[in-house]
Amino acid sequence: MATDKKSANLLDTLRAQSDAMRGQDKNAKRTPDDALKDLDQRMWKSFKWLDEAIGHLAVIRPAVAHDYRVGDILTIASPQFDQGFVSYRRKAFAGYEAVEYIELFYRLALPKAIDVAVPVSAVSGIDDRLRNAQLKFQYRALLDDDRVVRRGLFSVTPAVTGFVKFQPDYRRQTVEVTLRNVDRFETVAVEFAADKFEDSTLEDLVRFILGEDNAFLRRAPLVGIGARKAALLPNEEVTSYRV
Repeated sequence: MATDKKSANLLDTLRAQSDAMRGQDKNAKRTPDDALKDLDQRMWKSFKWLDEAIGHLAVIRPAVAHDYRVGDILTIASPQFDQGFVSYRRKAFAGYEAVEYIELFYRLALPKAIDVAVPVSAVSGIDDRLRNAQLKFQYRALLDDDRVVRRGLFSVTPAVTGFVKFQPDYRRQTVEVTLRNVDRFETVAVEFAADKFEDSTLEDLVRFILGEDNAFLRRAPLVGIGARKAALLPNEEVTSYRV
């Protein structure tokens, strides 16, 4: 029995070493064209995964565990997933048509408007801050008993537009992911190595969108200001799609 167990352990070890060597041989033989096609397949698979996931969320319409604050003016707390869609664009690259980028748009909302009454002196600044947050609103002046305008009322539509863009770099074999208004009113970007961009990455992203977990941000480093962008080739052909 002990001999059988040792043989089994040895075979497991040999299998693992053999698989590792095959992987090294495969990577050594892989051409730039192979790398381009592999990353394009990952992007296309990601598009289909996201398209299905967003479709389900639009039916379920779960509450999202994020609070969107505009300074001390207002907070959109735990809005509900309302709707969303995914689009992609393809381009001709080295004789091969590949995904140039994928974009995810979605809307989170509360059922009732948020009213904010402020002194007249604060109206201009609050108007600017609401516009910078891309929040829709209506404004009207409030008259006091003497028919003098001393305050203004903003009626704000509590709806947040979230945005995620996936930008593959076929030369560097990376995927840059830009997130806008996902957990607050701000934009951040992270960068993944192509072989780390997989279904589990997208699962963590959806959990992050829903406010269940922020593991997505720990998967890859933030992209610094001024990070190099890959230039498009001259006369590249592009095609856009929306689903």
